[in-house]
Amino acid sequence: MSGGVDSAVAAARAVEAGHEVVGVHLALSRMPGTLRTGSRGCCTIEDSMDAQRAANIIGIPYYVWDFSERFKLDVVDDFIAEYSAGRTPNPCMRCNERIKFAALLEKAIDLGFDAVATGHYASIQTDVDGNRELHRAAAWAKDQSYVLGVLTADQLAHSMFPLGATPSKAEVRAEAAARGFSVASKPDSHDICFIPDGDTRGWLADKVGAEQGTILDRSGEIVGSHDGAAAFTVGQRKGLHLGVPSPDGRPRFVLEVRPSSNEVVVGPKEALDLAQVSGSKFSWAGLPPSDPSVPFDCHVQVRAHSDPMPAVAVVRGGSLVITPNVPLNGVAPGQTAVVYVGTRVLGQCTIDTTVSAVPVPA
Repeated sequence: MSGGVDSAVAAARAVEAGHEVVGVHLALSRMPGTLRTGSRGCCTIEDSMDAQRAANIIGIPYYVWDFSERFKLDVVDDFIAEYSAGRTPNPCMRCNERIKFAALLEKAIDLGFDAVATGHYASIQTDVDGNRELHRAAAWAKDQSYVLGVLTADQLAHSMFPLGATPSKAEVRAEAAARGFSVASKPDSHDICFIPDGDTRGWLADKVGAEQGTILDRSGEIVGSHDGAAAFTVGQRKGLHLGVPSPDGRPRFVLEVRPSSNEVVVGPKEALDLAQVSGSKFSWAGLPPSDPSVPFDCHVQVRAHSDPMPAVAVVRGGSLVITPNVPLNGVAPGQTAVVYVGTRVLGQCTIDTTVSAVPVPA
């Protein structure tokens, strides 16, 4: 129970479905005095108290489990390491993969629980043979199956998403109000939970340091300078402060980050188009394709709220290789590519290799 409206309603629905439910709030912050500011931040003291009030109304036991050390190692430190290597990580994916459906689930099973239920908007369905599959939620506008794409078959076997069939967030808020939950109108969390002020660049500069370096165009010419390559991400336009304008006067975007040489490469927007992405760190959310070495049609989604794009995927050379029908734009190594077949989440990979659709000028 995060202290938000979704997990509160999910817990209440689990009770009404006949389950024996215990509410658990995860203490993830290493600064226990932190308080929420509007929609920024989560897992704060205030959130913990909101969750307890909801648990009291539902009439279930409530506990706070301290996972702050594990969260720092598996999510925060990973975030810093990925940016330091020039990649763009997704901390929500890492949190689901390593905290909520790994550390939390492992402890729950050890204590005799059968499953972890969350307020995510996603659905679990079973095929004709009884195998569990992860599917999109009924409300595509709120669908969160993308950030759950890292779940494995074993984790799906011990997961529940009571809000998956709910047609809208407005209905969840109305239900929360009817139940007397004080969180009925509480704002949703946004941005990165451990950077509550939203200043990712400043936060990274404080963690990894900032050393002045050069900004290059695709031909290797110096067009500007920066105060630390780690703070940049592929696709970024703002904050470049280029000293040399482009020949055609059009804006330029970050195409590549080179931490080892402290260089940032920029170019035109069309140079962000990718003909292919692949990742050696991949997993299947349930049963894999019967023969993943044979190319198969699918859709690929590369951000939590982006549109799925038609693609062809195949496992080749130890990597999940995804070729979109239309080039993907502005996708960076470190991001997660989630593969869908219809509404089903088939699997995912952390992108480590990209192939540009626009050749580098000679």
